[in-house]
Amino acid sequence: MSLIESFRGKSQYDPDIDPAQQNSACGPVTAYTMIGHLLGACPMSASDLYRSFGGTPLGLSVRKFVKGVSRILGSGWSVQTCSIGELKQEILDGRPVAAKFDKWFSFRWFGTYTFAYHWVPVVGFSEEGGDTVLVVHDNGGRGRPSRIRRVSYSRNRAILTFVRVTPMQK
Repeated sequence: MSLIESFRGKSQYDPDIDPAQQNSACGPVTAYTMIGHLLGACPMSASDLYRSFGGTPLGLSVRKFVKGVSRILGSGWSVQTCSIGELKQEILDGRPVAAKFDKWFSFRWFGTYTFAYHWVPVVGFSEEGGDTVLVVHDNGGRGRPSRIRRVSYSRNRAILTFVRVTPMQK
C-alpha cells in the first residue's frame, strides 16, 4: 500500500470554520489540508477559502476548486483534473489528490456510492482483488475529527473526479 503518512486531516465541523459553512465546507477543507501539506501551512483559513472559492450551501464545483487553488498557489503550480493512473503517481510522489464524489450532477441518482456528494483528500491507495482501493481523509463529522477511510474506486468510478496539484517544471 502507498500512503502519505505525514498528511494531516481536518474536520469540516471544527470550531474555527464558520457554522453557516460547515455542512458544505468539504471542498475548501480539502483544499486547505492539501495546500497545508504542500506548503507547510495554508495562507488562508478554510472559511476564507470557502468565500474566496465561491462556496455555496450546495457545495463547490470542480471548476471553482481548480480556479481557487490555482489563485492561492500561483503560477508555480499546475492544478488540473487527472486520471486514476495520474492519481497513483501523485501519491507515489508524496502529493495528495482531491477527489469529488458527485452522484447528483453526474446524474447517477439511484446508484449506491460511498458518498453521494463530498470532496475528500486522497492520501493513499492499494491494489486489492482487481480493484484500486483509495485511502481518503473523510473530513470529519459533527463532533468527530477527520478519519482515514478506504474506498473502492471501481464502485465509485462513475461519480468521481480527481484534481491534482503539481509543481511546475523549471
